[in-house]
Amino acid sequence: MTNRACASTYMKAGSCNEPLRFHVLSEKFVFDYMYESDGKLFLTEAFNVIMEEILHKGTDLKEKVCEWKDPDQLRALLDLDLREHGESHKQLLQRVRDVARYSVKTCHPRFFNQLFAGMDYHALTGRLLTETLNTSQYTYEVAPVFVLMEEEVLCKLRSLVGWSEGDGIFCPGGSMSNMYAMNIARYWAFPQVKTQGLWTTPRMAIFTSQQSHYSMKKAAAFLGIGTDNVFIVQVDESGSMRPEDLEAKIVQAKSQDAVPFFVNATAGTTVQGAFDPLNRIAEISERNGMWMHVDAAWGGSVLFSKKHKHLVAGIERANSVTWNPHKMLLAGLQCSVVLFRDTTNLLMNCHSAKATYLFQQDKFYDTSLDTGDKSIQCGRKVDCLKLWLMWKAIGTHGLSERVEKAFALSRYLVEEMEKRENFKLVCKGRFVNVCFWFIPPSLRGKENSADYQERLSKVAPVIKERMMKRGTMMVGYQPMDGHVNFFRMVVVSPQLTTKDMDFFLDEIEELGKDL
Repeated sequence: MTNRACASTYMKAGSCNEPLRFHVLSEKFVFDYMYESDGKLFLTEAFNVIMEEILHKGTDLKEKVCEWKDPDQLRALLDLDLREHGESHKQLLQRVRDVARYSVKTCHPRFFNQLFAGMDYHALTGRLLTETLNTSQYTYEVAPVFVLMEEEVLCKLRSLVGWSEGDGIFCPGGSMSNMYAMNIARYWAFPQVKTQGLWTTPRMAIFTSQQSHYSMKKAAAFLGIGTDNVFIVQVDESGSMRPEDLEAKIVQAKSQDAVPFFVNATAGTTVQGAFDPLNRIAEISERNGMWMHVDAAWGGSVLFSKKHKHLVAGIERANSVTWNPHKMLLAGLQCSVVLFRDTTNLLMNCHSAKATYLFQQDKFYDTSLDTGDKSIQCGRKVDCLKLWLMWKAIGTHGLSERVEKAFALSRYLVEEMEKRENFKLVCKGRFVNVCFWFIPPSLRGKENSADYQERLSKVAPVIKERMMKRGTMMVGYQPMDGHVNFFRMVVVSPQLTTKDMDFFLDEIEELGKDL
């Protein structure tokens, strides 16, 4: 009988002698020790790969933003199958290299595709520290440092909005932050909904602009309010909400026996970077007894800039604000907050379930520090450390400079674009989104042709495919509100210079010159 078999028999019937049992246990100890030792070596070597392939090559202008492969090719290269037995140290390191090699380098200076880009090394350090400590942000006993840190960061962000007190919480992304705001607003308007459900409430009406984020409709669907009860408000040429149409939509909702309770104003729309007129929307909200939320996930960071914070004038009049520091501030995904002006503990009262295994009221410390019951989650990732460490490193002044540099570069890009006949702006924006069409030589001067719009709509997708396969840069495109496909260039990364803006224009021309 083998030692392992004997040990198994001993555990079941006690038929083996004691020395053999301890031999098996010591053998297991040696295996565990070797596994841990190999794991630490793997981590060290994998980190070296990450440093070289992502943080060094991934930020090098000479390297590609993306090494594009079609899905079938990529599946074969990655060997994604999960098998019965593990792989060798050498094979696993190659897996790390492959993941790094074939992933999009969002830290690359010429990644312009999303509302996040670039790399802040202090924030990254915070992310690595968060992952290594692997705790949940729900009680002071398991996350003492982070409970206090979150409280401080939220307080500082609220002060930038213009509130000396209030509440807030870090959420897993701007969509969830918006959903929190809508849920709290509904509880504020109809507190019985928490215990008695939707059947005790009237038909509710939500108002948001046609260029607002789609999470408003998702939140309405998820919360059982219904997407048909989301009233879409018209925007002007720049993408900003028309207050007069908001008033008209409120009248329309009331005529249908719906109760207006929530208006969402956007500070920095996703595509055009438009800012809704917050003061005028606040006046309408107050007059109609509605909760005013500002989705400033993208544009909230202008609050750091004395030069540009006028774009969110009136934000202090809102009841709640969503803000994503992982976007313009480069805190890293994900870092999103929802802030509340409320001082009556609405957030806790709305979401609390009072689980006694977590939130005992007879603990030896101040149980108000157990903030987990404010969340609809149980386990909650620590998202405050990366922002806190970055803020500590460069200060409010450094964050302000980051915002103002992005504005300056986007203005430079627009000025240079206007000098070239192949580019046409969709509109002249107020933020760092630059929306434009590239007009290839074959379409120049043919705006009145019957097939002009159809042919123009095909330009951006072809150029996008070419740039992805070439790997030189990434920029997004979309149709919107009757406009055929156009590019949306987003200027965020502090690594950028005017040379990158010039390269961007030259590369678009090069990729589209034969269309």
